Amino acid sequence: MTNAFAAIADRLKFNEQGLIPAIAQQHDSGEVLMMAWMNRDAVIETLSTGRVCYFSRSRGKLWRKGESSGQEQHLVDFRYDCDQDTVLVQVEQKGVACHTGRRNCFYFAVRDGFETIIAEPEISAEDLYGKQK
Repeated sequence: MTNAFAAIADRLKFNEQGLIPAIAQQHDSGEVLMMAWMNRDAVIETLSTGRVCYFSRSRGKLWRKGESSGQEQHLVDFRYDCDQDTVLVQVEQKGVACHTGRRNCFYFAVRDGFETIIAEPEISAEDLYGKQK
């Protein structure tokens, strides 16, 4: 099956850095949880294991969502757009998706012309990672 997953990865259009944007969406509610990057290896690992894997640009290595926080994402459906340059992973999110302890990363909104925080943390970053992030 890995060959089939490699063939799918080969269909995708990665940028000059070998990355493709990946949007994570809660499969049953449609809530957009986060955006991260995947490289070819992350795509293949995600499809092979069913556990969502991204590429961390800051660390320069694969990042399995929840490996340090326990807030895992399990793949329900893997999709890509008509241009094959953006991935949508529909997931079952365990816990919160954002490293700030919020359910999703999109907690800034513009309301009446001003930036507003529309969601508070559900868990502290310290509880997630053992130190403040």
